[in-house]
Amino acid sequence: MTNGYIGKKHLNRAIETVLSSPLNPEQTVKFSVLRVPFFLEPHYDENKPFIESNRERLVAKWGGQAGWERQKRAHDLKGRGMEAGIPHFNLDRLTSNTMASHRLIQHIGKLFGLHASEALYDRLNVYYFVDGHALNDRPKVAQVAAEELLKHGYKMSEEEILKFLESNQGRKEIERTLEALNELGIHSIPKFVVEGHTVIDGAAHWRHHVEVFREIERRGSIRGGPVFGKLLGVSEDIVAQGSHERVLKAA
Repeated sequence: MTNGYIGKKHLNRAIETVLSSPLNPEQTVKFSVLRVPFFLEPHYDENKPFIESNRERLVAKWGGQAGWERQKRAHDLKGRGMEAGIPHFNLDRLTSNTMASHRLIQHIGKLFGLHASEALYDRLNVYYFVDGHALNDRPKVAQVAAEELLKHGYKMSEEEILKFLESNQGRKEIERTLEALNELGIHSIPKFVVEGHTVIDGAAHWRHHVEVFREIERRGSIRGGPVFGKLLGVSEDIVAQGSHERVLKAA
């Protein structure tokens, strides 16, 4: 799936709802969230820590301050963010090329599993959208990533992460996936693909996700797997381990 911060918050709430109140308390419920990279500004220079503030980017995108004000009123990003549980967006956050951070998310998923990559992705959402830091500030990303992984019991040093960020490892997988997205006509986010074929478009509300998940619960089986797993080089074993799970307590 590809998504934005608001979309991710709605997805997380839907998953938490299903895990905390399953239709069948004796049934194991598991989610495997496989993140698909997407670039809002693919032309940004990879060698620069940041390019401009998000405010500058949006004012230029909408043809000036007046155009940007109209878009703010039309999209009500602040209100939608509050509803999703995001009290504040840093409008002056530093925008940058995101190839390195996308590669890191995929690498962590392959190395430690989807639980680790999702935890890191959630942390980087706060790091960027709320704290306002650039996703291509590699030393800072390495520090934050090492700290977050350690919180979840995964050990990868700041130096190891920085070395990975400075490399090109994982680039080919990202580029192949971007080509596939283009061929599928996916040019915007959020976008969710469930069971490999059900597409949830737009910033779907968490209740809509719950409806889709409940139908799968009632059925008791899934009808398909991730469509981008092979392109991203994510093994079936990693997908099977899941990213979110309700563990049955022993009697």
